[in-house]
Amino acid sequence: MTSTGLHEDPKVVPADVVDRHRAIQSLMEELEAIDWYDQRVSATKDPELAQILAHNRDEEKEHAAMLIAWLCRHDAILDQQVRERLSPDSPENAAGEIEPAEPDGFPAPPGR
Repeated sequence: MTSTGLHEDPKVVPADVVDRHRAIQSLMEELEAIDWYDQRVSATKDPELAQILAHNRDEEKEHAAMLIAWLCRHDAILDQQVRERLSPDSPENAAGEIEPAEPDGFPAPPGR
């Protein structure tokens, strides 16, 4: 499912592209870990274990956000697109398609 290696000859790929590849690969891994922890939180019947797993999941979210921020600092087009999509004035927000997240990280229920 994931691609860990470069698709082009490493001898011709500039260092900045290799670093962005590393960040993208790491972001994919963080998102996958978030998904796995989320599934485990939902599946366990043990509240204490669910709390620990949720904590771990949320740490992965921090890592993902850090990588997105790094990528935005190193890719002006991505930075522009992310800023436009997250802006309160974006078409997605104006149409109500982006719901604000609750403290648990899940979208707010409709009508809030």
